Amino acid sequence: MRRLSLFILAILVLVLTSSLALAQDATTVQLGPVTKAVMDRGQLVCGVNSTVRGFGFVNDAGEFSGFDVDYCRALAAAILGDSTKVNFRPTVAADRQTVLQSGEVDLIIRNTTFTLSRDTLWGATFAPTTFYDGQGVMVKADSGVDGLEGLAGGIICTNAGTTTELNITDAMKNLNLDFQLQTYQDFNAVMSTFNSGGCDAVTTDRSGLVSTKASQADPGAYKILDVVLSKEPLGPLSAQSDPQFADILRWGVYGTIQAEEFGITSKNIGDYVQKDGEADDAYNARVGADIARFLGYGGNQSGSYLGIDNNFMVKVIQQVGNYAEIYDRNLTPLGLDRGPNQLWTDGGLLYAPPFR
Repeated sequence: MRRLSLFILAILVLVLTSSLALAQDATTVQLGPVTKAVMDRGQLVCGVNSTVRGFGFVNDAGEFSGFDVDYCRALAAAILGDSTKVNFRPTVAADRQTVLQSGEVDLIIRNTTFTLSRDTLWGATFAPTTFYDGQGVMVKADSGVDGLEGLAGGIICTNAGTTTELNITDAMKNLNLDFQLQTYQDFNAVMSTFNSGGCDAVTTDRSGLVSTKASQADPGAYKILDVVLSKEPLGPLSAQSDPQFADILRWGVYGTIQAEEFGITSKNIGDYVQKDGEADDAYNARVGADIARFLGYGGNQSGSYLGIDNNFMVKVIQQVGNYAEIYDRNLTPLGLDRGPNQLWTDGGLLYAPPFR
């Protein structure tokens, strides 16, 4: 009987010790090298586009704006508590692997497709997809071209160092169509050549074509063909050398999606924070257990699992907004419908795992 009692006591001690260890692990996360560097310098270095309206663009005031740019700001809010603490580094497509591997940037988010080779050869960790896209082709409206067949023997221009080169080559080859491919370092050079008559068509992600078309002096002079050549899941990526930083990036993206699903916005976030003097039980009952865990209030852990402020998503939502706000601010004005970039509850592909 005494042996049985000692055995039960030993089991209870083991369970209690394990529970305490788990609780400690959740609040004493060791910072990775990239996260530590960001905190030490008080600034996030983010590789972005500077010429693609809606995604990454420098406006007339010299300020960076766009969908991807806002995700840089969201990550700065998550780690540093201030969405303005970002150093935007314009990065052309061909330099992405170099700047990531050299540590010149902390992350890249500039219309980059998640692929097997990039995930492995670049030494990258891709965050969740922020924009589901597909490659398209644009021609002059008066060209008479309605499909790829009309480009046989022609010249097609695109960016160097991108998946678009392979995709257009495969598509034309599958149709037994000869063509000439010309590549340039950035899409401004592509469009300059196209507008001067040096190309018969240009190709890139359809979102990029919509953005480019809208920014031309006469958008009606261009036509985007009704073809989709590929799947292009676009999103942020960081170096594999810091999985802890990648976790923050991953859950920061998921958080903007989850906030939209909860209906929490930058305008109403104040209704969901825990009030001064409000008891944990009362708060949890008021907003619900899922939202309480998501925002890191009511005695719940959230950011502490990542080594950052427990209520990191409150700061992200307050300063940048949820996914719908980011999308509507940057992409809706271009005429880009949500399409597959809607929540799963609305028939789209956006889905966040549980914050628990």
